[in-house]
Amino acid sequence: MTKPSLHLRLLILVILIVLAATGAYVFTASNTVPNTNAGSGSGTISGYTISNVAYNLNATNPDDIDTVTFTIAPTAAATVKIQVVNGGTWYSCTNTGSVSCDTTVGTQATVAPADQLTVVATT
Repeated sequence: MTKPSLHLRLLILVILIVLAATGAYVFTASNTVPNTNAGSGSGTISGYTISNVAYNLNATNPDDIDTVTFTIAPTAAATVKIQVVNGGTWYSCTNTGSVSCDTTVGTQATVAPADQLTVVATT
């Protein structure tokens, strides 16, 4: 039996490589990527004016602060939270024209450690 010539072996090798590459391409999955948006912009961030602050003490234990109330301008603030101790508990508030914050939920606010009023608000 004779050996195939070098040219024939090289031709068979090239055909096998082409077939393998074609087969790999046929089984490649395709991806569908939806259109998306990206962008950049800027706008003015202005603060709120807080006035008429009242610390409402508990009737039985006046060391406890039950609520903090105040007015906020502009009044459109949808989310309002306060803190009465630096690094302390954040309390949620309701804004119905005037703001009322229940300081009995979670850690009861008390008079002695109260050292600041921090208000965070957003529309």
